[in-house]
Amino acid sequence: MASISLEEDGGRGSMWDLDQKLDQPMDEEAGRLRNMYREKKFSSLLLLRLSFQSLGVVFGDLGTSPLYVFYNTFPHGISDPEDVIGALSLIIYSLTLVPLLKYVFVVLRANDNGQGGTFALYSLLCRHAKINTIPNQRKTDEEITTYSRQTYEENSLASKVKSWLEAHTYKRNVILILVLIGTCMAIGDGILTPAISVLSASGGIKVNHPEINKDVVIVVAVIILVGLFSVQHYGTDKVGWLFAPIVLLWFLLIGVIGAVNIWKYDSSILKAFNPVYIVRYFKGGHRNWTSLGGIMLSITGTETLFADLCHFPVLSVQIAFTLVVFPCLLLAYSGQAAYIMQHQDHVCNAFYRSIPDSIYWPMFIVATAAAIIASQATISATFSIIKQALALGCFPRVKVVHTSKKFLGQIYIPDINWILLVLCIAVTAGFENQSQIGNAYGTAVVLVMLVTTLLMIPVMLLVWRSHWILIFLFTALSLLVELTYFSAVLFKVNQGGWVPLVVAAAFLLIMFVWHYGTVKRYEFEMHSKVSLAWIVGLGPSLGLVRVPGIGFVYTELASGVPHIFSHLITNLPAIHSVVIFVCVKYLPVYTVPMEERFIVKRIGPKNFHMFRCVARYGYNDLHRRDDDFEKMLFDTISTYVHLETMMEGYTDSEDFTFDPQRNVKSVDLVADNDVADSIVEMASNPSLDCITSAPSPHPGAISIRSSDETDFLNRCKDAGVVHILGNTMVMARRDSDLVKKIVVDYIYAFLWRICRENSVMLNLPHESLLNVGQIFYV
Repeated sequence: MASISLEEDGGRGSMWDLDQKLDQPMDEEAGRLRNMYREKKFSSLLLLRLSFQSLGVVFGDLGTSPLYVFYNTFPHGISDPEDVIGALSLIIYSLTLVPLLKYVFVVLRANDNGQGGTFALYSLLCRHAKINTIPNQRKTDEEITTYSRQTYEENSLASKVKSWLEAHTYKRNVILILVLIGTCMAIGDGILTPAISVLSASGGIKVNHPEINKDVVIVVAVIILVGLFSVQHYGTDKVGWLFAPIVLLWFLLIGVIGAVNIWKYDSSILKAFNPVYIVRYFKGGHRNWTSLGGIMLSITGTETLFADLCHFPVLSVQIAFTLVVFPCLLLAYSGQAAYIMQHQDHVCNAFYRSIPDSIYWPMFIVATAAAIIASQATISATFSIIKQALALGCFPRVKVVHTSKKFLGQIYIPDINWILLVLCIAVTAGFENQSQIGNAYGTAVVLVMLVTTLLMIPVMLLVWRSHWILIFLFTALSLLVELTYFSAVLFKVNQGGWVPLVVAAAFLLIMFVWHYGTVKRYEFEMHSKVSLAWIVGLGPSLGLVRVPGIGFVYTELASGVPHIFSHLITNLPAIHSVVIFVCVKYLPVYTVPMEERFIVKRIGPKNFHMFRCVARYGYNDLHRRDDDFEKMLFDTISTYVHLETMMEGYTDSEDFTFDPQRNVKSVDLVADNDVADSIVEMASNPSLDCITSAPSPHPGAISIRSSDETDFLNRCKDAGVVHILGNTMVMARRDSDLVKKIVVDYIYAFLWRICRENSVMLNLPHESLLNVGQIFYV
């Protein structure tokens, strides 16, 4: 066994110096992979088509609000007709300030390369400030195409805010908890939106047939919900083309019916556009103030609008909202208010009673279809939120299934689907009336909006570098509306508003405990990692018998040797001929292009046959079942070795050039027939590397053949591949307090037992797995 003498140098020694030389960041390897990102440009015709398609995905939830707003605003009837005008005025200006001005024209611009939601805002902040609670990012990760960030002047406001956020750990935790609260409330939306939308739509049966019992309506709603959740595993790809026409028909119908009702019943209702009636409404006392919880339901679905942005450019969503959604909603609410002014006793069923008898049943069918589509959009958004939380280490590993070959964002999570179904049925059947569901829904929505507003402040400072006056105006207007509604829903916590709080608290506990355990596991890996210099000091055999085969050692570390490897070689007398340390990590970006996903670096001399491979994923990337992760790793290593061998044949002569723009070596090659095709393939496929093939003008050009090491890798692969994973048990110390013991020894341990294993998530073959067990105490 080779040994290295230690000489103290500055208290650290030559071993430390050697380790620093060996374990350098993979800057050069990452630099070869970067491609310039070009923003997509859309033609006018394509924008119009995308605007039409966005109706069926983005606006379903917001569009079905007229089904239940006035009923939840006046659940006990109307005492003063002028209250109807005041409520309508509040609806008009709420739609103008929140969905139109705040979200459509401001918040949608804060998307992460087209991705929306609270985690998209969080990923933007993590790229512009070091607030990620799992510090596994390297400078090489900033070279990814989708990793866009800015630099700041030293004394600028943005620089000061960035330094303030990075100064203390508790500030990072506060931002994380804020994001988790918004996420949990959005999951609550995924429960309450299907319940209130489907129940309100199916309530049309009782309006036309008053003799039908209320329990029949609930049964119909439950049957629809069971059917909706039961078909989630098929995805929406096959029937998604129906969504946009149905939702467009819905908006046109409610707009036309609203205009007819204004002309037919009371056109004076249009004076609600005068904001003076809002002031008069507030003078109505405590009853009118608490009714704000019902009025706020007119803007529910706005947060889903941001979360479901995915596949549409911002401009197409803006066009669809301003030209179709906004005017049709104003007409629908105004028409209902005009009808209520003449029929105050019909406020509980204002939507269906205001429909002309000749189109009642067609309208009932369209309303039910629109409610199902709105529910589908919210359920899909919930799946995406869970996937993002999972990728960022904030949710236990669950099964994620692709439902579409065309769209990456269309996924299905079986465990979450059935949990949502049970909770939806419990809410639908458990509440006494629709008003209580509305109270619960309003509480969830307003909290999501408040979280979005608070996260937008650092985004506007760090990402947009907006002037502080604009930030103040945006924050003041947003909080003026949202805090007003929040104060109203607080009065209804005991009337159903407690439901989303309980659901959010349960999910928040799960997410926070899992994230706490994930952070502690990473800290253990960091503190117990083995020095690369020590590994190199063992010699080519690592002090053991090197048996034929390839060993993939999985770790969360992007540098250093994981503790499980030293634990393994301490207890086993042999190790494989080729050892590859694999780090699979997620970055705060929505996706990592395939050609930039893997970075490879050799560890030690060639005769050690040791490599490091970092696989980088975004929070929207998935390990699909048809992806052979083992094959991808081996191909990446083989390509690296092959290109490294080719580079060794060249010196700083005319055959070698350096492209400073791409930071890539360009070589003129002449290949033998045996490898000509493979080199041409490497030239055309950027995932292999950025080497170009061209005829050499020099008569003495070098002929390249397959290297001995490539043949050695293939022989080792044929001999067998083993995937070595750490199976680390986390336990609380004996002197820990009771709360910590409950959290670690019971809650986290339970979540660890029921979650999916890493090998399943990566689709690794079960027969070639080797789990290395260890325990650490926190």
